[in-house]
Amino acid sequence: MDLDPSSFDGITAAEFARIVGGMSDKEIAATMRGEHRVEILEAIFGRFPDFFRPDRAAGVSQVTQFRVTGGPAAHPEDTFEVVIEGGRCWVSDEPGERYDVSLRMGPSELTKLLTGRGSATMLVMRGKISVRGDLSRAATFSSYFDLPKA
Repeated sequence: MDLDPSSFDGITAAEFARIVGGMSDKEIAATMRGEHRVEILEAIFGRFPDFFRPDRAAGVSQVTQFRVTGGPAAHPEDTFEVVIEGGRCWVSDEPGERYDVSLRMGPSELTKLLTGRGSATMLVMRGKISVRGDLSRAATFSSYFDLPKA
């Protein structure tokens, strides 16, 4: 299965989650080594503000980096930051020097995490996600969002 970035505007996040949720790890890895990697990552991270729940993040100030590996040899890793500050959420693909927690994972682990197909705790324990920084902030991050599940 191949993800077509030109169709992203016409599908809901829940549909996207179902499509990705139906892909095997090999299909996800192959897709994320391809020419549409950056567009797919931008589509995924670009929707974080839409699912942000400011009522759950009162008083939270946090920068969470997602370092996604598995890219082509010329560009094997992409980093996106999800910033929560002052009751707002935004995303940047230009990481700063300061972060509270940094999560490094492959594209399959990212999709498992975001679609509810994998337990963050188990992925960390199995070494599939590496964490730098404040582990407690990593553990509470998802509670600030209503992400669609596959």
